[in-house]
Amino acid sequence: MLEGREVTFFPSYGAEMRGGTANCTIILSDELIGSPIVTSPDILIAMNSASLKKFLPRLMRNGLLLFDSSLITEKVERSDIESIGVPATDISSGIGNTKSSNMVLLGALIGHTSLLHEAALFAAIKSSETGNRKKDINGNEKAVFEGMKFIEDKKS
Repeated sequence: MLEGREVTFFPSYGAEMRGGTANCTIILSDELIGSPIVTSPDILIAMNSASLKKFLPRLMRNGLLLFDSSLITEKVERSDIESIGVPATDISSGIGNTKSSNMVLLGALIGHTSLLHEAALFAAIKSSETGNRKKDINGNEKAVFEGMKFIEDKKS
């Protein structure tokens, strides 16, 4: 939204809050979005094996899979997608922010795709953290940066 684009956010919690495979669909578009429902995403970020197993079949051909290779050790059995393992849990633990593996994966996504401008991403992080969560801003920014750095190091 900070870049003037259309955005939808469609989380699914339900019983998943008790330990199942929660998921969230995000659509980012330059055009008006007709529906928040996505049956075949072009990008999948999987943070655990259960989510990978459940959602990988839906990832469209030539799509991008980013997964937490700290927790997902099985081989990805699709040759028609780009698959990138990011040791997100290990990276987040290494920076002392063990709950930020999702932010590491976000950084890896941005580092690989340039889907958002870095300035807009960091502005969004700052504006989304309010009240007691303001203390998380620096840790989340560091985690995003480390995810971007992981991708950059992988390219070189």
